[in-house]
Amino acid sequence: MEFGFCFAKQGGNIMRIVELTDESKNNILENLLKRSPNSYGKFESAVAEILFNIKTKGDEALFEYTKNFDKADINADNIVVTEAEIEEAYSLVDPELIEVIRKAIVNIRSFHEKQKQYSWFDSKPDGTILGQKVTALARVGVYVPGGKAAYPSSVLMNVLPAKVAGVEQIIMCTPPDKEGKVYPTTLVAAKEAGVDVIYKAGGAQAVAAMAYGTKSIPKVDKICGPGNIYVALAKKAVFGYVSIDSVAGPSEILVIADETANPRYVAADLLSQAEHDEMASAILVTTSEDLAHKVSAEVDKFVAELSRKEIIQKSLDNYGYILVAKDIDEAVDVANEIASEHMEIVTKNPFDVMTKVKNAGAIFLGEYSSEPLGDYFAGPNHVLPTNGTAKFFSPLSVDDFIKKSSIIYYSREALSEIHEDIESFAKSESLTAHANSIAVRFEGEE
Repeated sequence: MEFGFCFAKQGGNIMRIVELTDESKNNILENLLKRSPNSYGKFESAVAEILFNIKTKGDEALFEYTKNFDKADINADNIVVTEAEIEEAYSLVDPELIEVIRKAIVNIRSFHEKQKQYSWFDSKPDGTILGQKVTALARVGVYVPGGKAAYPSSVLMNVLPAKVAGVEQIIMCTPPDKEGKVYPTTLVAAKEAGVDVIYKAGGAQAVAAMAYGTKSIPKVDKICGPGNIYVALAKKAVFGYVSIDSVAGPSEILVIADETANPRYVAADLLSQAEHDEMASAILVTTSEDLAHKVSAEVDKFVAELSRKEIIQKSLDNYGYILVAKDIDEAVDVANEIASEHMEIVTKNPFDVMTKVKNAGAIFLGEYSSEPLGDYFAGPNHVLPTNGTAKFFSPLSVDDFIKKSSIIYYSREALSEIHEDIESFAKSESLTAHANSIAVRFEGEE
């Protein structure tokens, strides 16, 4: 699929190079939106059936789905991961990896500590006190995928902000293998991050269990964490019964680069996201036609030698682009329109370019700030808005695990000064009971 004017390719798997025009931009944006979970209506009926069965049958349906989908015999007696299983996991994980996880936790916790909000009160001499009370959520459910790979980094990124926020209980659901075991690295990361209880349950059925509650799994106030399309649609469907972090789409990266960028670095960074799955998006926007061709050639070399080459190639074929812009301002404009999950700025002065960026989940500056740095170690959260939602959503943060209550106190003296104004306002809306609840406090007074 090619849009607009394309420069000549030298065969093979080289990434398409597209001249940036209004037409090519609009076509690309339309293509990217096809990746949204909102476009997968055909799965919604299957998800709805699972949710209904969990809501009405509870554990019975949960265990049945676990048997059907995960081939594991899970019941009320073994659904909770035991301390013995966690100890076994520690023995199976490389001690060096455990140390890396602990180092990452320090960075992630330190970053999120700076996001904490506190209650505040503002008093005035007339007897008025206004304020805001900040309260952590009582119970949060974290979903962690199983399947083809383990993602301990996602455990850390979802659990630690909740811990910093002061959430009273954090539970985790993750699918077991056919022997009823959970990935050792997942268990180690969960223990290190401070998860209170881990349940052997996956898929849409786990989301439903956390949303509605079953005999084994308690109802939570919020569900967060990544998953496949069934998990994403289940989270979308239960929103309202519980809060959710977001309905995440496939991973994506956009790199803004000029002639000073190292083409090998840029190519490697693009592929770091393309390897996630066939629907991942990798886009380079550059002011240099020469760099465009060099990056495309480097991509071709890397694809030939990387382990997930088939996934990468499908991702590039469907959602990979190299866009050539006439200048940096045009490059930034299209980047703001795409509003990518991850944005790298590899230019002569990345800090200057960064000031023009309005829409991005996370911004990586300079040639030594590659995207995986944010995935694993730097500290900022890697749970980011996708599919253009960076125009109005933010990364997962401590704010996602708190709620705010307004505090209002007026003395009689303070209220007496303005009670007629309130009564007048209420009457203008024909809400006489509202007016009366104020007026009754001043009956008999002129």
